Amino acid sequence: MKRIKLIVAYDGSNYCGWQIQNNGPTIEEELNKALSHLLGEDIRVIGASRTDSGVHALGNVAVFDTETRIPAEKICFAVNMGLPEDIVVQSSCEVPLTWHPRKRESRKTYEYKILNRPMAMPTISHDSYFYHYPLDVEAMRRAGGYFVGPHDFASFCSAGAEAESTVRTIYSCKVTRDGDMIKIRVTGSGFLYNMVRIMAGTLVQVGTGKMKPEDMPRILAAKDRRVAGPTAPAKGLTLIRIDYED
Repeated sequence: MKRIKLIVAYDGSNYCGWQIQNNGPTIEEELNKALSHLLGEDIRVIGASRTDSGVHALGNVAVFDTETRIPAEKICFAVNMGLPEDIVVQSSCEVPLTWHPRKRESRKTYEYKILNRPMAMPTISHDSYFYHYPLDVEAMRRAGGYFVGPHDFASFCSAGAEAESTVRTIYSCKVTRDGDMIKIRVTGSGFLYNMVRIMAGTLVQVGTGKMKPEDMPRILAAKDRRVAGPTAPAKGLTLIRIDYED
């Protein structure tokens, strides 16, 4: 028996998130089917981040156990032949049987993209949130700075979260603009349910002037979802990478 680690990229537009559900196709389900067919075993992957419906990834991490004699580094090439074109395993390697993607210290980096222009652009509409009102990126950048550090993010967590604690550490929150595209890139020790999307929705409110950067400490201190901004649409969010500490 050996354990294989996968780095998985996907366009989440056509999926009901990572985790297997009864209401539609999921990334986990497609990986299980393709790997089981390839290896002739009943494969069940374990994912590091159970991304929501419509959310994308460039570098999600998953592991599975197998008896196969196929070299670990070759599995990515073989399994991609049986996956839909919107899911691609970027790499595969063997890790110790005790290696678990959700039980190791890590830093996750997410990026939220906002297309900020008068008219939508169909060719990039699948992975960005179109917002036609002008946004003050400098104000959004100042507001994002208040998220950095260890904080209780209860105000930025949707109802239904199962986390034992709402305290998380944000290592960086950068807001940049390149032409019509605004990117909010956040790296943290972990994230609550819809946390990054609520952060993005709140920063949009700052960008329009409906909130001020200086409101962020008050919103954090309130520990009340009702005082933060709306939850931004899922399609603008991408899991960029997960970095594990040795």
